[in-house]
Amino acid sequence: MAGKKQFDVDTALDAAMVQFWRAGYADTSLDDLSRATGLNRSSIYSSLGDKDSLYLRCLDRYAARYGDRYDRALSSASEEPLRAMREFFEVTLERIADPDLPDGCLIAQTAMAIPVLSSKIAARAIEALGFQRARLRAALNAAKLADGDADDLAVHIAAVNQSLAVMSRAGASQEQLRAVVDISMNALSQALHARS
Repeated sequence: MAGKKQFDVDTALDAAMVQFWRAGYADTSLDDLSRATGLNRSSIYSSLGDKDSLYLRCLDRYAARYGDRYDRALSSASEEPLRAMREFFEVTLERIADPDLPDGCLIAQTAMAIPVLSSKIAARAIEALGFQRARLRAALNAAKLADGDADDLAVHIAAVNQSLAVMSRAGASQEQLRAVVDISMNALSQALHARS
């Protein structure tokens, strides 16, 4: 249409997601989103929604993008549980090491800000963390761990995974992050050997 600026919604959502990821919800203004997406404020509102709606879309986008990668990593858990779990952690470590992405994790960052966020955003962050634990629990059950052990290890591994993101944002080195992963992998190895 003549006079109307055309834009790619996926590109705009990715740009908004990175802006929120980099600065957080509270420290991202509509002007920041406008600069990041290349859209004016009225285009953001009319095409992407208000700030809360846009944040929810970005959070869902982030969870789907990395959730798919985690699912692929864990897909071999029934045959090779240690390799699958190592690949799970590699998804996070590769994301952290990517110089084109902000440090940390949008979901972890959102969870830490829950006291100042809307109830809808808080609920979505809690839901995303629950999906992560469920994904891990299913993989650990597929590896033939007892339900209680699978539940406990799923909570532990999800917490370690989130802590990697927090530690990276605080400047931890790849070597430090890998040492944390190695300790969790040793605990999982012991639990897998104990089941036999």
